[in-house]
Amino acid sequence: MKAISVLGSTGSIGTQTLEIAQEFPEEFTVVALTAGKNLDLLIEQIKQHEPELVALADEIHLPELKERLEILPPKDKPKNLPQLVAGNEGLQTAAAWSNSDLVVTGIVGCAGLLPTLAAIKAGKDIALANKETLIAAGPVVLPELKRSGSRLLPADSEHSAIFQCLQGTPWAENARLSTGIPTPGLRNIQLTASGGAFRDWGAEDLKNATVKDATSHPNWSMGKKITVDSATLMNKGLEVIEAHYLFGLDYDNIEIVVHPQSIIHSMIELADSSVLAQMGWPDMKLPILYAMSWPERVETPWKRLNLSEVGQLTFNKPNTTKYPCMELAYAAGKAGGTMPAVLNAANEEAVALFLKEKIHFLNIPKVIEAACENHKPDFSSSPKLDDVIDVDIWARKAVRAEVQKNSSQITMASYN
Repeated sequence: MKAISVLGSTGSIGTQTLEIAQEFPEEFTVVALTAGKNLDLLIEQIKQHEPELVALADEIHLPELKERLEILPPKDKPKNLPQLVAGNEGLQTAAAWSNSDLVVTGIVGCAGLLPTLAAIKAGKDIALANKETLIAAGPVVLPELKRSGSRLLPADSEHSAIFQCLQGTPWAENARLSTGIPTPGLRNIQLTASGGAFRDWGAEDLKNATVKDATSHPNWSMGKKITVDSATLMNKGLEVIEAHYLFGLDYDNIEIVVHPQSIIHSMIELADSSVLAQMGWPDMKLPILYAMSWPERVETPWKRLNLSEVGQLTFNKPNTTKYPCMELAYAAGKAGGTMPAVLNAANEEAVALFLKEKIHFLNIPKVIEAACENHKPDFSSSPKLDDVIDVDIWARKAVRAEVQKNSSQITMASYN
């Protein structure tokens, strides 16, 4: 049985992880949780899983959580109430919890970086659902992985597919997990993209895109931020950068292909021209479970893939005019240094402003590009953690300043 810690337990990845733990109690036990401010759901999770430790991102909510746990009726109260901690230090304590075998990183955005680094330094294996850890801080994370022996096991669908396809290759035999070393025998990666909410829209129709439109994904059930990233295809650009760090391929050997059915989750081409694909229904529980159970597989009663039911699988090249965020991501990845951190932070800020209806959908790539163009990275040495944190703060401010400076051109109303 594996003991797991779940970072971001009340989010999309966290709730699905806990559903898996509840469905397979003989395989997994939950020892630590971290959450934001959704105390109602967190308390239900504590009652169900009885963790040893619970950490809140903001200590202001800690007294309320403590009080609500103490007044639970006897029939609902856990046998042993968890230790409660809060703030950045509390999150890192949960991430490095000594009784945990595996840490599932479900915290959205760059906020997950420091807890994930704490887990790595503690030598924990990581089920990585927080792609920003590698995107923003790949040059910082890879050396820590080598020092600690921690392994990053991808929990998102695309990188899990690549990871699964590589089992049995020389890469797997040498356990080359997240070292940045080129993968033996791997020639090319094809990351599949559903096309997001606007895959059937013409480029000219995007001027009418609303928040509701952008957060209505045709295939996947995900949080709002990543669903918007899917609509801009920035999620694929970010996944390209993540794949570069996970599997050691040059950016020119990592492609994006639009696959509307979301049945093939990614493909790899090997040196002999063989192409391997991993398939399954579009359900995030599948890659999460594999990251949790690796190197074993857990037998499930879940719906089995029936290709006759699917009918057909189609593929096409993404439209770079319609999806400019992809090109921004490739450029940032190739630039290296702190540029991917700027791209990531600028995207997080731009999406947040869009979700608040402060900017239009079409302005997301514009404000990201402005931040990247204004960034003057230092390429004389590899970035340190402080550099990543500093440029993350700078990029968010740069986006807000760009929006304020050009507010008359980039408001929601300007496209109506």
